[in-house]
Amino acid sequence: MGYPTVFPTGVTLYRPELAWSGYTLLQAADVGALLIDPAGREVQLWKGLQGFPNKLLPGGQVFGSRGQRAPQVAVQDQLDLVQVDWDGNVVWEFDHLEEVEDPGQPRRWVARQHHDFQREGNPVGYYVPGQDPLTDSGKTLILVHQDVFDRAISDKPLLDDRIIEVDWKGDIIWSWSPYEHFEELGFDDAARRVLRRDPNIRPAGEGIGDWLHINSVSWVGPNRWYDEGDERFHPDNIIWDAREANIIAITSRTTGKIVWKIGPRYDGNEAERALGWIIGQHHAHIIPQGLPGAGNLLVFDNGGWAGYGEPNPGSPSGKLNALRDYSRVLEIDPITLKIVWQYTPKEAGFVQPLDSVRFYSPFISSAQRLPNGNTLITEGSDGRVIEVTADHQLVWEYISPYWGNGHLSLNLVYRAYRYPYSWVPQLPLPVESPIIPLDKTTFRVPGAAPLGRDRVTEIAGVQSSREDEDFCLITEPRNA
Repeated sequence: MGYPTVFPTGVTLYRPELAWSGYTLLQAADVGALLIDPAGREVQLWKGLQGFPNKLLPGGQVFGSRGQRAPQVAVQDQLDLVQVDWDGNVVWEFDHLEEVEDPGQPRRWVARQHHDFQREGNPVGYYVPGQDPLTDSGKTLILVHQDVFDRAISDKPLLDDRIIEVDWKGDIIWSWSPYEHFEELGFDDAARRVLRRDPNIRPAGEGIGDWLHINSVSWVGPNRWYDEGDERFHPDNIIWDAREANIIAITSRTTGKIVWKIGPRYDGNEAERALGWIIGQHHAHIIPQGLPGAGNLLVFDNGGWAGYGEPNPGSPSGKLNALRDYSRVLEIDPITLKIVWQYTPKEAGFVQPLDSVRFYSPFISSAQRLPNGNTLITEGSDGRVIEVTADHQLVWEYISPYWGNGHLSLNLVYRAYRYPYSWVPQLPLPVESPIIPLDKTTFRVPGAAPLGRDRVTEIAGVQSSREDEDFCLITEPRNA
């Protein structure tokens, strides 16, 4: 499907009577952390703050990073993880993971943080009634990188996705490394052969294998499964997902063992086959207690390309061997693997398979359950953030007007979050006015008006579907 060069940006639709209204936080490309109201008005910008991702805290504070190591030497390594106040003053920071000496830079400490983190008090980083993250104390769960060699996996250097907890002073108090649990991940012989040969080599440095590419990490949090006696879902356990391996898993914080897992294959039993292959997924987490669907797994199943296994026509090497050209948002019962709720091209109203790619983000993206049962979805690769109801009505839509520089000159949004107005006491409550979508049949840019009536040739016996006598040139929304 082609992609238009010009299209509306900002909030293009808003139905306040059905939406869970609040402030939305996202990354405005290379500019900074951006907070918008339901109408898309930009109410605060923390310029220069990089979000991997950005997260808001009660009181108008925000998480982010102040820079990234050069891609020639590292893969998505953030220099630090910082918490700043409304005015941009640093309240808390972590950077003491590893001391490095990059070309052209003095020797320095860096966090090597990437993709996700959580602050104690809230397991998932978005608004949960009664589970506010701490702002002046507590531990922080952080996803970081480490370089390792393990010939049981490959004879190539590996980029491992280490998970750590640090206290308020920044001291590491718990750590878990996935390469040490390779045998628990469930790779078959074909996948092992591919990993040994090419563990997803990235060009940083002399080349390093980004073999798992974990992109989300959170605490399981209080849940009904644990309350009913299932120790796998202990609130302190860690749930994570690996994009390149198509794995979602829970690690025991006490033993370090993987105690629950789906993937890397989805054809081992009837429940997995009914679920279908989860491919290149992002933001897998347990919906927290206090929200509709609590205890279920919510994940943005990207599709695209991921996994290791037998070669096929789409993957002659066996690397990135699972393929699908559309995305799914899935809410899954983690015990039965039954799909409880989903948003796919079908629910979006698209004809399958003809235009399934109209709901498709092959990388980045996320999903957040809102207190009224709606779901905020980041379709990240085309900068689109939407809110849909439980019965799949689209009630809010935003298209990012910010384009990045470099090799990804796109309006990407890695992950957006919705927060209550009460978390930002610095701002007055916004006016919640509906935004009616543009009429695509009459909207034109200047110079592209439809033909006037004097230039239209009527065909005998054909009834026009256009009842109005005048063709209008519309260059802005009628409700603007």
